Amino acid sequence: MEKPLTHHIRDDKRPLDLKEYEKVGGYEALRKVMKGMSPKAVQDLVKESNLRGRGGAGFATGLKWSFVPMDVPGPKYLIANADEMEPGTFKDRILLESTPHQLIEGMILSAYAIQADHSFVFLRWAYKTAAQAITQALREAYEAGYLGKNILGSGYNLEMHLHTGVGRYMCGEETALLNSLEGKRATPRAKPPFPQISGLFGKPTIVNNVETLCNIPHIVNKGSDWFRTLSRTTDTGTKIYGVSGKVKKPGAWELPLGVTMRELIEEYAGGMQDGVKFRGALPGGASTDFLVEEHLDVKMDYTHVAQAGSRLGTGTLIILDDKTCPVGFVQNMEHFFAQESCGFCTPCREGLPWVDKILASLDLGEGREEDLKLLDFHTKYLGPGNTFCALAPGAMEPLQSALKYFRKDFEQHVHDHRCPWKENGHR
Repeated sequence: MEKPLTHHIRDDKRPLDLKEYEKVGGYEALRKVMKGMSPKAVQDLVKESNLRGRGGAGFATGLKWSFVPMDVPGPKYLIANADEMEPGTFKDRILLESTPHQLIEGMILSAYAIQADHSFVFLRWAYKTAAQAITQALREAYEAGYLGKNILGSGYNLEMHLHTGVGRYMCGEETALLNSLEGKRATPRAKPPFPQISGLFGKPTIVNNVETLCNIPHIVNKGSDWFRTLSRTTDTGTKIYGVSGKVKKPGAWELPLGVTMRELIEEYAGGMQDGVKFRGALPGGASTDFLVEEHLDVKMDYTHVAQAGSRLGTGTLIILDDKTCPVGFVQNMEHFFAQESCGFCTPCREGLPWVDKILASLDLGEGREEDLKLLDFHTKYLGPGNTFCALAPGAMEPLQSALKYFRKDFEQHVHDHRCPWKENGHR
């Protein structure tokens, strides 16, 4: 089983320095491109690979690049979204801390493909170890001539900078990230125009996820056909999957796209802990719909998870077990989303705290029959098309699916005026 993204990560997780990265093939893709591949050839190669964005949306990477106008005067920008504030998600952190040069090479290649001359790593403030690794790797890359003026004698110039964000979930939305990078409040922008046309400082900009960018050197080196063979399905490549919750071995593993949820839980995470049973899982971080036991054999890729009624998202399973209250489980996440709303639009600003308060009252045994109707109401009116960005619709996904699959648990809180899990010592 090939693991191009994680194969060379050390057991002690210390980052590979420049010489170590070059020894395992690092910057060979950059040399290959600088010797004669045109920007369009790189774009076409990534298009043919069918690489989809690994940050959550799953949009075709090469297609996204193709929207950047190539005949306008600079500057243009390439940004790595390394904010990673999706609850339950930690895949990018592994790559940032362990293989920073892999990200940098992927960014240089991607910037060349759209002819960007400036690039930024937009990093989550709390990722201190990652910041140290990237800072050192950037210094080494500049000294080796991989960044700066006339890269490898090609005539191509690229500056790259590390920018540490102040810590807002909203920065996962690319236009809010751009506002933050410009020194403004992290609120989303109206689209169109899209960032590919008018992004950072009004110039053409591409924002890609860390895991997405780390795939680029391997696609350039080995080709699009090779990349397609890594997957079990038509959604190509590998994916860094994570599992958290009451399993025996929580963690993250690079596996072929299309591995099943059952395999992830039972083979890689060691199964459920003794004394607890599986009830459900959020397959792609906190802002995805629950999948339950009937979905255990669903292939974990963009297509099949969507067909099952959820989203692959970041590919990080958050497990709900039978000793954990689903009402409290969901309320914990809705409280987070309510805190992280930027307040720009009314449904999100007012609706999410309302949802949080309703769930908290249910958890305290103070819920009423009409509360469930109010929750149903919010899942519709905070859903897609009713808010300025996708934060509130994402927040509604775990709630709407919990009301679907675990409604009896919600009703029990109302009828019994208590949370049975608290009384049994499981909260």
